[in-house]
Amino acid sequence: MKTFQKEFSLQAQARGYHLITDAILSQVKEVKEINIGWMHVFIKHTSASLTINEDADPSVRLDFESHINKMVPENAPYYVHTYEGADDMPAHIKASLLGASVQIPITKGTLNLGTWQGIYLCEHRNYGGPRNVVVTLIGS
Repeated sequence: MKTFQKEFSLQAQARGYHLITDAILSQVKEVKEINIGWMHVFIKHTSASLTINEDADPSVRLDFESHINKMVPENAPYYVHTYEGADDMPAHIKASLLGASVQIPITKGTLNLGTWQGIYLCEHRNYGGPRNVVVTLIGS
């Protein structure tokens, strides 16, 4: 059994949904050493999230942003936590809805994603800054 873990920062992104599969793989080349296993990616923030979805058509990411903003609007009159800006409390809710981690099977040294799948960084703040992730590999 092999294990590996690395923590690193992803560059700051504008609010929205961003493909980060290649950025993760560029930091974790040890994936190639795993024949059968798992890659777990965890984001160490409460106002950004991770998910897996289509990586082919960029309009999917735009629609994600449009839809979640309707589901979780800014400036809702019932928000109490407002001192960090209008985008902060909605960002916490969005991050909880989408989640702080993804897990992907590794097969023969590559991520066993579907044809059109990629890992998204979901940036829910207007100015979120660099985001720290922890990537853990487990396998043989």
